[in-house]
Amino acid sequence: MAKKNAPTIKDVARAAGVSVGTVSKVINGIAVRKESQRKVQEAIEALHYEVNTYARGLKISKSGLVALIVPNTMNPFYATFADHIEAALYEHSLKLILCCSDEIPEKELEYLNSAKQNKVDGIIALTYSDIGSHITDGTPIVVFDRFFENRSIPRVGSDNFTGACMAVEKLLELGCRHPVYIRFHSKFPGEADKRRDGYLYACQRHNLEPDYLDMVDDGTWREALGEFLERHKRPDGSLTFDGVFAHTDFHGYHFMKMLTENGYRVPEDVQLIGFDGIERFGTPGDYVISTMCQPVRQLAQKCVEIILLEDRSTVPSLTLLPVTYCYGGTTREPGR
Repeated sequence: MAKKNAPTIKDVARAAGVSVGTVSKVINGIAVRKESQRKVQEAIEALHYEVNTYARGLKISKSGLVALIVPNTMNPFYATFADHIEAALYEHSLKLILCCSDEIPEKELEYLNSAKQNKVDGIIALTYSDIGSHITDGTPIVVFDRFFENRSIPRVGSDNFTGACMAVEKLLELGCRHPVYIRFHSKFPGEADKRRDGYLYACQRHNLEPDYLDMVDDGTWREALGEFLERHKRPDGSLTFDGVFAHTDFHGYHFMKMLTENGYRVPEDVQLIGFDGIERFGTPGDYVISTMCQPVRQLAQKCVEIILLEDRSTVPSLTLLPVTYCYGGTTREPGR
């Protein structure tokens, strides 16, 4: 038996008793008489007519798609960011194309080129390479966190410097006398680098001797953390530090586990604050460690807001949003 052909826009017009032009206006959100709109919508439902969004996009130079490039979705922060980007796009009737680069520059460029070839309406990128030179003026793009040589590309990020200062000062407020800093970072510069600057500034401001582990994340962070811990043990087994500011919640959480496995109590012996605001299973307010929370939802909304602007010439090159301290069980909060 021959398969019945899918209904066309002409079939919808015939069923609704209106012109093809009227159907086209309804599909594209252009105002028509309410009675005509009702008839068209009923005909679309009755015939199970599906709009060819790709073909429609070619005609109106809009695809209704926005590409998001992230390193992966295994990291809870990236996954949460992607989720909020999708929600913000959906509010504007846009769909998300998710691209996971695995921190491979060549893969990022492949996704970038694919997005441009498919005429996406915009690109939001959290990348690990300088893709700025590959961006053309015709593709709206906003970058989260990273620095590009192409300074005309707007960037969105958190106020990492102030957040780091707040983390150190919170540890001091809660009784710490010697807070250390642990950092594993990308070889590509970004706004998050300012967390180190904030730690050093806070140490200087409070007359503290800086003490930190700072290295490129080459996959050997477990060994590096173990060596850092051993170097800070006194002959009697006690530690030379009583507070930790971790560059990310991820490494802060794993350092907390290492401390407890070595017999140290968190937060009784060592208090610890991370940076990001990762929640357990996405449960609001249930943080894996005490942390400086990035406003992920607002950051995502700001990225989408910039992408949708018709005129981005007035958008600042960098937009920073404030972070807040959130208790997660690894600090000695009064009354907890």
